[in-house]
Amino acid sequence: MNHYVARQPIFGRDQEVSAYELLYRSELYNSYNNRDGDRATTDVITNSLLLIGLDTLTRGKKAFINFTRNLLENEVATLLPTGLAVVEILEDIEPDEKIIEACKKLKKMGYQLALDDFVYDQKFKPLIELADIIKVDFKATGAEERKAIINRIGKNKKYLAEKVETRKDFIQALEIGYSYFQGYFFSKPIIVSGKDIPCNKLIYLQLLRDLHSQGFDFDQIESLFKRDVSLSYQLLKYINSAVFSFRSEINSIKQALVMLGQKEINKWLSLVALKGMGKDKPDELFVTSICRATLCELIAPKVGLSNCRSDLFLLGMFSLIDAFLDQPLPAILAGLPISIEIKKALLGEQSIFNDVYNLVLFYEKGDWENLHEITLKLGLDEAEVIRFYIDSLEMVNQIF
Repeated sequence: MNHYVARQPIFGRDQEVSAYELLYRSELYNSYNNRDGDRATTDVITNSLLLIGLDTLTRGKKAFINFTRNLLENEVATLLPTGLAVVEILEDIEPDEKIIEACKKLKKMGYQLALDDFVYDQKFKPLIELADIIKVDFKATGAEERKAIINRIGKNKKYLAEKVETRKDFIQALEIGYSYFQGYFFSKPIIVSGKDIPCNKLIYLQLLRDLHSQGFDFDQIESLFKRDVSLSYQLLKYINSAVFSFRSEINSIKQALVMLGQKEINKWLSLVALKGMGKDKPDELFVTSICRATLCELIAPKVGLSNCRSDLFLLGMFSLIDAFLDQPLPAILAGLPISIEIKKALLGEQSIFNDVYNLVLFYEKGDWENLHEITLKLGLDEAEVIRFYIDSLEMVNQIF
């Protein structure tokens, strides 16, 4: 049986990741009913701890995991480390004496408790008193209700705004006192009419243009490294990392460049440029870009695109460049000398590149039904897709 685990970032008020929620399916064609919830969470725990490793999935951040009534009563949460696990109590759990006692035990042991998809009801009062975090669905509630929940319960709890997809919702949640934010608002550009790209970002954008232009050659790359001590240091650190695991240490720029080859150098420098453009952005923007790039590249040979691995890598890497630069994506792509297939895929035109890109997005968001359909369409083996996703997370952990 294949076990799909994905993660969604949860941000603090500083827009940096403070935790991840783990999403799960055992088979893409199965959607869990209430009875299956026990198996879902049990398998998340088994996979997180034994097969994948919680650190790989969450980069040492806390993991929010859903718990059913049965699992709460049977104290399954105690399999998880107290410092890393947040126990999510599902909204359909009746807060009777057994559940309250189970939650009290978990609290005594040091676990944090979160109430999922919270809607106020007097019967939840005992759980509210025990909870550390109240999760409010921003798609299912209006502005007044979101504020009223805080006013009614009080500010001695932390509040998590869920399904925050726009900057407007994020700012509103911030202003009324929410502490955590879950959704993809961070990946949206903040476009202000007439605003130019700042000079410090233009330098990196020009590097990207040079890297992918036809005339940029190996000698120019070597010259670039010789002029920049910081870049040279980063290159030597990268090539001597676990990503390559060479037997002996490489300590010269020329040797490092030869070992990498021009395609890998261009790829790595593109990452450096992207990181430079994102100095004023949440780290998760860069993390997500690397994950997407690596997953796209790993899938390439499995869909008959072995010769396009570099292009697929760039497809994933440039997928959030509008959020890095706060400019419209079509305008940025028009000025980048990358393949037309990459540009079309990022702009939503139907192609095999676009299919691979959509597969990555579906996995990232835990959209299992659409992921199943596109996996079938591309003729991919589900077990390999899972392995590639985990590999992409491990790559991020090595680089970041």
